[in-house]
Amino acid sequence: MKLAFAGPDGVIILILYAVVMLWIGYVAGRGQKSLQKSLSGYYLAGKNLGIIALFFTLYATQYSGNTIVGYAPTAYREGFSWLQSIPFMTIIIAMYLMFAPRLYVISKRKNFVTPTDWISYRFQSKGVTLLAIFLMLWGLGNYLLEQLVAIGHAVAGMTGGTIPYQWGVIAFVLVMLAYEWLGGMKAVAFTDVMQGVVLMIGVVVFLGGAFYLVGGNFADVTRQIAETEPAKVAVPGWETSINWFSMLLLVGFGAAIYPHAVQRIYSAESERTLKRSFARMAWMPPLTTGLVFLIGIIGISLFPGLDERGSEQLVGLIANQVASINLIFYWVMVLFFGAIVAAIISTADSVLLSFSSMLSNDLYGKYINPDASEERKVKFGKIGGVIAVAILLWIAWNPPATLYDIFVLKFELLVQVAPAFFLGLYWKRLSAGPVFWGMLTGAICSGALTLSGFGTLWGIHGGVIGLILNLLICVAGSYMTSVSTDHQRQAEEKMAMNL
Repeated sequence: MKLAFAGPDGVIILILYAVVMLWIGYVAGRGQKSLQKSLSGYYLAGKNLGIIALFFTLYATQYSGNTIVGYAPTAYREGFSWLQSIPFMTIIIAMYLMFAPRLYVISKRKNFVTPTDWISYRFQSKGVTLLAIFLMLWGLGNYLLEQLVAIGHAVAGMTGGTIPYQWGVIAFVLVMLAYEWLGGMKAVAFTDVMQGVVLMIGVVVFLGGAFYLVGGNFADVTRQIAETEPAKVAVPGWETSINWFSMLLLVGFGAAIYPHAVQRIYSAESERTLKRSFARMAWMPPLTTGLVFLIGIIGISLFPGLDERGSEQLVGLIANQVASINLIFYWVMVLFFGAIVAAIISTADSVLLSFSSMLSNDLYGKYINPDASEERKVKFGKIGGVIAVAILLWIAWNPPATLYDIFVLKFELLVQVAPAFFLGLYWKRLSAGPVFWGMLTGAICSGALTLSGFGTLWGIHGGVIGLILNLLICVAGSYMTSVSTDHQRQAEEKMAMNL
């Protein structure tokens, strides 16, 4: 993402963003010493997030700076078929509403901290819990690695190379660790509010500038594309349509059970606040990915003929032209791209906090030292998070090809935990044994398909094929397993809305 207009001004803006983040962390942690020593206080903001903070932290969880710099180039390459980016962001909200309100009520009564607290409580199985922990930590580690690499590239592009990739990563990782240590989830949520507001305004202004560059007539843009690159406006083929549906399932189920997403559910101050936040989130796919899609389509008209590598620079290319319109657009673009960097950091801090919570509560607290105090668990999670970041930074700078291929797996493995939530919250007969073997089989199948180079079969993602096998084993195995009346009664009590 090359920004010719940035340079020194970009450095100044990034420093200001860093200072604001550190100040937010300080304010969030000030006078909250007791909360910072408890698991729910540090990792869930005391389960007291109001509608504004909860909405923006959910928004930051679903949309990163990568949404802007990654989705527009995809729209450029694929054309109008990338309209799928809007429904697959929308379906995540629908998936949330299928399980989030019920899970919230149970989590409030049972004081859950991490997603696998539910799994441990529902299935009472060490094997199921440990496998779910592994799959979720794998997904988080992959996601955090992506964000760390993106931070370095974004900072280098924003400053015109004044701050090199490596120093950009190190500087903002230190900023992220500092404010997260100071304020925990509360600091993360408040920084989400800051970057979310600037990002929303920036996307609208960016699109307005792009429209200005093409004369303000989108019909002319589509007409030009139809004449020069008709494939990009053509009706998608069967395999593309199947791939759309497969992506909806993979992203819908996978993103909804991201550990940091589930912990946002736990953090709400009330069920009403949670539902109102989701109601507002339902408008965000057309207002975020929809606008970014339009930016990518306009880019086809502005910069025709870019190859794949060139198209990855699309957002920077358009931004350079928008910034040249006048001084107002210039500074809005500088602030906007600073917000993109902040948004990437905001996603990274959410992922790191969730990763840390699972280390402290799920591994250390449940299996290594069950008698440890909550303060000791929090300290273990903080230190473990720093170590994890150090390892991921090393991988980002020295990526062995085989290890990188393994890290490609994210949704494919994470989505295998979905039946434990979607079925486990509603079906009392679902048993621990079939859930374990379903998760394991689904993970092995999807992993093998992805790593073997197939990626998709007839347009269907390996993760979705694994999920289908997973569900079949869960359902058939639970029907074949003999379940006592007492066991069913206990399961029904755990799933009840009013415990």
